[in-house]
Amino acid sequence: MKFNIRGERIEVTEALKEYVEKKLSKLERYFEAPPTTEAYVTLNVVKGLQSVEVTIPLTGVMLRAEEKSNDMYASIDLVIDKLERQIRKHKTRVNRKIRQEGGVKDMFRTDTPSLAEDEDDYELVRTKQFMLKPMDIDEAILQMNMVGHSFFVFANSNTEQVNVVYKRNDGKYGLIEPAR
Repeated sequence: MKFNIRGERIEVTEALKEYVEKKLSKLERYFEAPPTTEAYVTLNVVKGLQSVEVTIPLTGVMLRAEEKSNDMYASIDLVIDKLERQIRKHKTRVNRKIRQEGGVKDMFRTDTPSLAEDEDDYELVRTKQFMLKPMDIDEAILQMNMVGHSFFVFANSNTEQVNVVYKRNDGKYGLIEPAR
């Protein structure tokens, strides 16, 4: 696996770079063959919190995790733990599907440990249906804030497509829209 490590409001020292590469390299034990993809790592400091964001694009799955703490090395450890849980969950789900369908060998190794909670299916507890009122993005953000949710689904009056606005961790807003 290749590594693209960059810092925002922090200098990426050689020690930090080596630590990230060492920890991320441990994820390769979950794969039949080491991924040839590039792992994108962003180290950041905001309001005294040391954050690490890792994105690893793989065939059929995007691994992404972000963690914040008071110590950069602790944040790196936490983000690696989160990525390992994601890999185990995905591996369990894919291997179950292969057993059911009699498919081909998976990209994940079968001799790595899995956790009991990773074996569980996701439980859908509620389904909602509602009419999507056409509105612009500003009105959607206003509606989201009025109902106190962290996201809001709406029909974009400009594009006539279903969009989602959401509140980001930095307090700003994001928009999800279908690719054209």
